[in-house]
Amino acid sequence: MADSSKRSTTRIKAPDFRQERRWLKDGCMRVAGVDEAGRGPLAGPVVAAAVMLDPRRIPKGLNDSKMLTSERREELYLEIMATSEVAFVQASPARIDRIDIRKATLWAMCAAVKALPHAPDRVFIDGREFPDGLPCPAEAVVDGDAKLVSIAAASIIAKVTRDRLMRRLASSHVGWGFERHVGYGTAEHRKALAAFGPTSHHRHSFAPVRLALAGPVPAEAHDAAEASDLAQLA
Repeated sequence: MADSSKRSTTRIKAPDFRQERRWLKDGCMRVAGVDEAGRGPLAGPVVAAAVMLDPRRIPKGLNDSKMLTSERREELYLEIMATSEVAFVQASPARIDRIDIRKATLWAMCAAVKALPHAPDRVFIDGREFPDGLPCPAEAVVDGDAKLVSIAAASIIAKVTRDRLMRRLASSHVGWGFERHVGYGTAEHRKALAAFGPTSHHRHSFAPVRLALAGPVPAEAHDAAEASDLAQLA
């Protein structure tokens, strides 16, 4: 019989600075991480951030923004802003509707890299692809926000920036609940969409918003439309 006192434990590996350090040792002076927040929502911009950490002052506790509480994200946001080179860019709903969410996200990522105070020598980008037009070599890293601290830092900057934008929007759009769902297609948001109709801050190219523009529709139709959009984002 197995000894019940011996329990199997799985250690969750946190992102680290190893890949960035490898390029720094190879002669790169500046290495940046890039990530985005807000590809899936029905309203609001998609925000991309680029971060170049100072190897001597990396904030402790950096992780994928989704793994952190909102309070901890806010704390780390301030630490990153105080110790690192940071840039963030938002792609508006109008741009998303005009060129599609994928292209808008890549555009914002490229613009964020170009907006850094100093041009990086190398960038790591979360995901499977990176945009054209970057000023330096790039590497796409699947689940990069859980592997590289520079991408984790970028995910925090992008998430906090976007959440702040949506909370600001809530103050001028009472009844929409933007301060809670920050534009995602929750039941509360879909109910408001059916009651009030889309605003200029909605992504009219996203299926649930298109349905709302056409008039009242059953809730299950919104669910099916949102599932279709999410499948395209995968």
